[in-house]
Amino acid sequence: MPDVCVKISEFTDPACPWAYSAEPFRRRLDWLYEGWIEWLPRMVVLADTADEYADRGYTPEFISNSQRRIAHDHRMPIDTRLRPRVPGTRLACQAFVAAREKAGRHEARLLLRSLRVRNFRGQLIDEPATLADAAADAGIDAEMLARWSELPEVEEALAADMAAARLPLPAARVLDHKLANWSGGRRYTCPSYEVTRLADGVTISIPGFQPFAVYDAILANLVPGLERREPPESVEEVLRWAGTPLATQEVAVLCDIDFAQAREQLGLVAVEHHVGSDGFWTLPGHHGPLIGLGAQAVALTG
Repeated sequence: MPDVCVKISEFTDPACPWAYSAEPFRRRLDWLYEGWIEWLPRMVVLADTADEYADRGYTPEFISNSQRRIAHDHRMPIDTRLRPRVPGTRLACQAFVAAREKAGRHEARLLLRSLRVRNFRGQLIDEPATLADAAADAGIDAEMLARWSELPEVEEALAADMAAARLPLPAARVLDHKLANWSGGRRYTCPSYEVTRLADGVTISIPGFQPFAVYDAILANLVPGLERREPPESVEEVLRWAGTPLATQEVAVLCDIDFAQAREQLGLVAVEHHVGSDGFWTLPGHHGPLIGLGAQAVALTG
């Protein structure tokens, strides 16, 4: 395995539709530079509670309409039926930080993926049952995760994540439209990245959702000798490599083919788990957890 030479601090939140829509780009970077780059997800916390969202005017109707547009434009699967409320994200973010600090980065990433997929399947990620199911997906004992989440050091780590998200690097202010307001000033939107070359600590800020070419060009310029892996030879290779169900758009971006071509190829070799207007794909006989694709925990309306 190559030595890690780039660290990417990833400012994100499991309920952000833009961070979800950027997952295909993150996975393609992982494929191209596997072993060279290391991701450190940091939680923004978009809203502490459902009441906070409601006070800002984020109603279930508003979220449904917004996510319908985003799903159409970026082709990630989203169930846009109305939910009983718009769930706050602090509990889910704190669970992720607990997993990152106490279980390990691999398990934490699986937990984040499950929380993200469950959210966009319409589950309420502020519900204990959803958090417990996501923990099971990640191979973490749910009761242990709940205890970790209440530890002072985990609360401190979450507070540090939130503070870092609310202190964007000066260079990020050049793209101020990619930042968001908060009561103390400006913060990173999701996803935002701080990309650090470990050899000398040089860091580049990439605020907000960007096209894949932006991320690729920055890595190519930051570490020009970085060896790139050849594109996958098949959609089966991608699904085996990922080890978790992937959306059609994720496979399309990884294989550098168009959406319709990816759907056609996946339909010949994989099983689809329908969500919204698309779905997630696994190979037949897959025995791992269907990350985020367990039974629905809440009834949707509309």
